[in-house]
Amino acid sequence: MTELLRAYRRDEDGVLSFREAWHEAEEGVVVVNHGVVGHLSKDSVQSVSSEAEAEALLEAFAAQCLEDGYAEIPEGEQHRVVAQFALKSKDGTDRDRSLERSAVAALTGHFAWRGLGTVLSSSIADGKLSIFLLSPEPGKAVKAITVVAREEKLDPTKLSVAVATPEEPENFRRRHPAGPGTPFSL
Repeated sequence: MTELLRAYRRDEDGVLSFREAWHEAEEGVVVVNHGVVGHLSKDSVQSVSSEAEAEALLEAFAAQCLEDGYAEIPEGEQHRVVAQFALKSKDGTDRDRSLERSAVAALTGHFAWRGLGTVLSSSIADGKLSIFLLSPEPGKAVKAITVVAREEKLDPTKLSVAVATPEEPENFRRRHPAGPGTPFSL
């Protein structure tokens, strides 16, 4: 698979849309995916007979994005989001590592098909499973994480979500559960 090309555009009403494209060489196709960030996207698939044809389509896609006012949002301009699950043991068990794999897979798919961003990494330490994500729409990302935790039965009662701004990427502030009380720490 060639590198994923992803671009965003905010309209006059403040709605953020995205477009992305990639080449799946094994399948012999170029996939174009697009939609409003936070909503399930639509995709189209075009068969290609060569790497050169795929590259030409991806170049045309990038040019069309530019012409239509879509642009990449650099990592440094996106919000960092962390989904954190409280665990029963400090170092994690086999069950916790299974939860980690399931949660990362579910969040990766959910975020990808909705243009919400990407999963950066995950870790188990100090009795917590932390999954770090990057998102251009942190409010929608927080809601999506809670939906995924509920739908995938990832024990949403143990979930906390925090967000750090691009200006202060290490200063996470709790966004879920809402309200005063529980502090957030990595």
